Amino acid sequence: MSDSKLWLIIGILGQSVFFARFLAQWIASERKRDSVVPIAFWWLSLAGGMTTLFYAIHREEPVWAVGQAMGIFIYTRNLMLVAKGKRRAAHRAPQSPGSTIPASHSHRVDMGEAQSIIRSAAHRHGENGVADAHGRSERGT
Repeated sequence: MSDSKLWLIIGILGQSVFFARFLAQWIASERKRDSVVPIAFWWLSLAGGMTTLFYAIHREEPVWAVGQAMGIFIYTRNLMLVAKGKRRAAHRAPQSPGSTIPASHSHRVDMGEAQSIIRSAAHRHGENGVADAHGRSERGT
């Protein structure tokens, strides 16, 4: 196989992986019946973006390479935020199946966090405290 055919395959593979992210997002959204961005979207974005970046560098196309490099930064940052969210959720996980107090707070109550949660819930639910599935109150606020 010639060098040019190998790079053509690399370029097509990169674009295919990059396109697969849209399929992953579409399938996940259809399953949830809501618009969601699954973690697979970010991994496919990163893999496809890096492969396409290598192809752009090989082709000596700086505009395409810079665009892919910026995307790679964003995909990596989003994966970092997802990981941070998972660590935060694991830290807040209940101590036991029946417990409502997170293990990290089993010996104390963080009043600032509790007040923030209450304010956020009150804001989402409006004055009557009843909200639909999207967090809107019955009055439409």
